[in-house]
Amino acid sequence: MVCALGAAVCFGTATVLQAIAARSAAATGPGGDVALLWRALRQWRYLAGLALDGLGFVLQILALRSVPIYAVGAALAASLAVTAVVAARLLRVRLSRVEWAAVAVVCAGLALLGLASGAEGDESGPGWLPWAMLGAAAGVLLLGAFGGRLPERGRALALGLGAGLGFGVVEVSVRLIDGFSAGELFPDPATYALLLGGGAAFLLLTTALQRGSVTTATAGLVLGETVAPSLIGVVWLGDRTRPGLGWLAILGFAVAVAGALALSRFGEAPVEAEESVVAPR
Repeated sequence: MVCALGAAVCFGTATVLQAIAARSAAATGPGGDVALLWRALRQWRYLAGLALDGLGFVLQILALRSVPIYAVGAALAASLAVTAVVAARLLRVRLSRVEWAAVAVVCAGLALLGLASGAEGDESGPGWLPWAMLGAAAGVLLLGAFGGRLPERGRALALGLGAGLGFGVVEVSVRLIDGFSAGELFPDPATYALLLGGGAAFLLLTTALQRGSVTTATAGLVLGETVAPSLIGVVWLGDRTRPGLGWLAILGFAVAVAGALALSRFGEAPVEAEESVVAPR
């Protein structure tokens, strides 16, 4: 669980650092996306954010190999609470009382999950499950193509949900991979499900945040990456809770996800900041 929480801290902090760097890059001069990205890559905050993303991904893999998927999914959704707190400090974003309460709710839900979570399930799942994950990853791309044609609100929800399902494919695929040697990775369909699902998820999430409501897209993301993977972990991979604490795990999961949904506007770090914070150095 420590690795899952560490991943949430890394992802949430990286979002704010990259937002600061992106604003600073935009303030230094005009240019297209490539020029802005190049200027952002020359700033230590953006590079630090990328490093934190990489570290967060490693911690996520370690967490998925040691604790149930439902606990990892809820912890990753809690990265929104980290983003909110860091944004309040670095971007001078004003959090409402409701949002501070949501941060506390997320922390309470994770505490309940930590108390109730058992060990990682030791079942490998049915033989068709890796292929189903590969098919689901391809379906995420189809959902993105369909969702991109919807009106703005529906588009943001569909693309965000698709991105969440893609990240969910990654979570399940990590558990399905038997080993990480080349001989074990290349013939395993779960490997390709992980790569395709992750790539599709990043593509859909980027499109959703650019072409629709951040709040709506992030709400879809949180639901997609928590509910379905958690059910798969319980039904087919043997994820369980500590004896007699199933009810507490369900309560903690619901509370943590509800708190994350309340903070969904932080799916992309807010841009309200004092110029002194984002001025180029």
